[in-house]
Amino acid sequence: MQYVNGIRKAAPAIAALLAALSVTACQADGSKAAAETSSKAPSSAPSAATTTPGTTAQEPSHAPTSKAPTATASPISGSGSAGTTVKACAATALKVTAHQAADRPAGTGTGAAVIEFTNVSAKPCTLQGHPTVAGAGNGSPDHNAPLKVTPAGSAAPVRLAPGARARLKLTFVQVQGEADGYCKSGATPVAYPTLVVGLPGSGAHQVALDDGVFAECDNTVTATAVSAA
Repeated sequence: MQYVNGIRKAAPAIAALLAALSVTACQADGSKAAAETSSKAPSSAPSAATTTPGTTAQEPSHAPTSKAPTATASPISGSGSAGTTVKACAATALKVTAHQAADRPAGTGTGAAVIEFTNVSAKPCTLQGHPTVAGAGNGSPDHNAPLKVTPAGSAAPVRLAPGARARLKLTFVQVQGEADGYCKSGATPVAYPTLVVGLPGSGAHQVALDDGVFAECDNTVTATAVSAA
């Protein structure tokens, strides 16, 4: 009987012990499952950039590091086009020729002539302005007789590539009549085998007509500015 009573007294204590062990086991299993679930779940938070105290974290750059070449350009002198600066044609860069103009005043003299400038150099250059004109006395530019030039039209720069040409037109006071002719003003007509024609910055050039001589009255001439041929 004492044995049975001892068992009955111990039973509540054993039951309490078993209950405590069951709770502990459940907590352990739950913690283990939570830990496994946490280790398997993907992390959506970005990793923080590691910085040194006193510095600022820099985000990675995805832009290409190569640089495109820089194009440079400078204005062409007087032409308004893009390109390198082009200087005035030197006297040595030009070949100058002359022929009688198709449209000239009526008479027996030259009347009008076209003066052409060809760039014979290997580089582009520019011509600009109205010319100076002188008759070469006895064919010598050192003994010339300047003519009074009346400018016609406006002047603008003309860019000449190598081999390109520009021109201007000279219109004289025409000699009238036959033989040696006469001048309406009463002056004596003058004939020059060659003229000395100059342009600003491009020197003076002695030139002869491809047919005939320069015959004129009153030592005056009307001249256009140089223009593209």
